[in-house]
Order: sequence, then C-alpha cells, then structure tokens
Amino acid sequence: MRVIRGIFRAIAGHPRLFVTVAVAVVTLSILGPPAVLSLARKPVDYFTFNPWIRHFPGYVVSPTIPLDQKLEKVPAFALFWFSADSPYGGTEWGFAVDVTDVARILLLAALFGAYFALLAHRRASLPAGAAALSAGRRGGVAGMLTSVVGLSTGPCSVMGCGAPVIPVVGLAFAGLSSGTLAFLSGLSRVTSALVLLALAAAVVVLGWQAGEASDAVPTTGVRSPVPRTTP
Repeated sequence: MRVIRGIFRAIAGHPRLFVTVAVAVVTLSILGPPAVLSLARKPVDYFTFNPWIRHFPGYVVSPTIPLDQKLEKVPAFALFWFSADSPYGGTEWGFAVDVTDVARILLLAALFGAYFALLAHRRASLPAGAAALSAGRRGGVAGMLTSVVGLSTGPCSVMGCGAPVIPVVGLAFAGLSSGTLAFLSGLSRVTSALVLLALAAAVVVLGWQAGEASDAVPTTGVRSPVPRTTP
C-alpha cells in the first residue's frame, strides 16, 4: 500500500508527464519498428487491421469454444500489421501487433510513465539530488529505446510470412544465418525481460520512497494547543 500510495501521489502531481511518456512509449513501440525496417530494408507499403477483429469479442465470450483453445489462440491474435512487398514476389518484411504485444506495450508505457513521474516527484522533494536524477532520466530513455528495439516481429519476417518470430533489428539485415537469427530471438526475449524487471524494481523503490515521504507528518510550525482558562 505504501508503494501504491507513493506511485499514485507522483502521478497525481505530474499527470502531464505521465501521459506524455506513456503515449511516447506506445507510439515508439508501434511506429518505431516499421520505421526502422522501412529505412533498412524497403519502405512500408501496406497496413491493415485484422478483418476478423469484429468477431473477436464474440469468440472470447463464446461458451461453445473450449477454454484451453481460447488461452492458446487469444494471446497470439494479430490486431493489425505493417508489411512491404518483395520485388521478387511475396513479403519482404512484416510487423504485426497481437494481443500479447498490446498487453506488453501498455504495461511498459504505464511503468515508464510512473518511473518518470516518480523521478519528477523526487526531484521536487530533493533538489540536491538533481544530478543523480538526470542520470536516472537518461537511463530511463535508454531503457525505452532498448525495449522498442527488442520488440519481435509478427507472423512475417525476412523470409516472408511463416518464418520464426525474430527481433526487429534482425529483420533490418538481410542474409543472416539461421543460427544468428535464433540468437537474436533469444537475446530479444532476455533483454526485454531484464528491462521489464529492472524498470519494475525501480518503480517499486521510488514508489516506496515517495510513500515514505507522503507518510511523514510535518512537525515544524505546529503550535501546541494552549489550554483555555475560564474566568
């Protein structure tokens, strides 16, 4: 409760910063990979939402579909995707965002927004620590870029649709061996997990400190009650 109270106090004190950072993370996570692939490979020439998306809510709540099938299909359901056609036919590259990606992006956006709001809250309460806080802010920006670069692609990749899911950085280079692509895929998952854990730990620590500051009761300037005397 102390951590939660500190986080909400920081967000309430800096709502614009929280929203700005969260929107920036979502935007970078969705538009960053297609931009990288467009510059390194071939400009994007196709974008669409999954045409089956209007049936998705009915699929989720349908009582006739087994639960284990829903647990398998729903996380991997692609909501929308970008792609570029190959001049030799097929797909040059593709980037899709599924339900799991959306959940991860929103979680990262909320954590990064809370992290920067907590840094701003701490700077306001501890002006002497401005240098350390600026370093923490630079580390947070680096973490945002690392999380975006580590994002994996959807169902399409260097070899076209159906190839294994690999990091966007791997898609930016043609001619990589299967072993290199497998290494990049594993490295992407490990890096994303480490960034998420480190960010969550930082938010918890800063939230604990903010909660402690909010729990403190000021003692300066408080006048003790003076008993009244009746005539």
